Amino acid sequence: MRPARDTVLLLTHAGDYYTVDRIAEEVLRRGARALRLNAETFPTELELTSALDSDGDEVTLRTADGEVRGEQVRAVWLRRLLPPRLDAALEPSWREGCLRESQAALQGFLDGLEAAGCRFVNPFRADRAAQDKLHQLRRARALGLEVPRTLVTNDAARVRAFFEHVHGHMVAKMLTPLSQSMQGGQPFVYTSAIGPEDLEELEGLHHSPMVFQERLEKARELRVAVVGGQCFVGAIDASRSVAGQVDWRRSRPDECPWEPGELPAEVATRLVRLVAALGLVYGAADFIVTPEGRHVFLEVNPAGEWGMLEHDLDLPIAAAFAEVLTAESGSSPTRPPPPERSWLFSS
Repeated sequence: MRPARDTVLLLTHAGDYYTVDRIAEEVLRRGARALRLNAETFPTELELTSALDSDGDEVTLRTADGEVRGEQVRAVWLRRLLPPRLDAALEPSWREGCLRESQAALQGFLDGLEAAGCRFVNPFRADRAAQDKLHQLRRARALGLEVPRTLVTNDAARVRAFFEHVHGHMVAKMLTPLSQSMQGGQPFVYTSAIGPEDLEELEGLHHSPMVFQERLEKARELRVAVVGGQCFVGAIDASRSVAGQVDWRRSRPDECPWEPGELPAEVATRLVRLVAALGLVYGAADFIVTPEGRHVFLEVNPAGEWGMLEHDLDLPIAAAFAEVLTAESGSSPTRPPPPERSWLFSS
């Protein structure tokens, strides 16, 4: 007898608590088994096996609690894949090769689960492809979302010309994060305002290009968690914080509390279509709401944070994740859109 598909893998890292715990609770409430895997423990602690022969494929994983076979896994939440934590005694000349082999083996294991019919949030390859910010902006614009004027370059002369083009209202950011988290000892680069004095100090572009965008006036900023076609919206007024006016992540939690937000139905519909077009089940989108009420799309992060929206605003985001992760194969957990404005939209 084939084992029941009763297991949901929560692939995360050791420093992750609130969101993974909330999803595990909701998965258990729906009668499924939630199994947390800290990705960095492979290969030193977690054992993964992929086997192929003429009769088919087999994927298995072994933890301290026992073995799980691929046909027992209903779905996988790819929260975040951190690099393997290799043995400190490993010779440096071997480390790079062992790291590559481990990452390739993990990717092959996930591919085997997908081939076995597991649902992924998000599909591995779509998740990686969707991190292309320029691709996001082009797709968003094509779907009717307003996006800021944007320049990506390592040409200082083009930066200075763009500065004039946007009348000196410009910010700089990176295409990819230097770090997976705003906490810890790794470097983290925030969005920063650019003034005339900065235009003479662009030598760093010869080492790395950067993103330059027009700086828009803000009434509010929105974080929208899109899960299986549902949109959960939180708003923040970063103007209350001097440090957070350009990037709200620089503000203290007590300066800019999260508040219920709204997204016009037509904007929500276009955002849901964008997430689907990128091949994603989940994405955390950021918008600027201008004083005149325009909703300007900035980006969608396939692994963006949403815990603060559930914790501070009691939005049922973990429940929405669990609905997707525990849905029967071939079923759709999405619902039709409501007709009026609200903090939650479905499609």
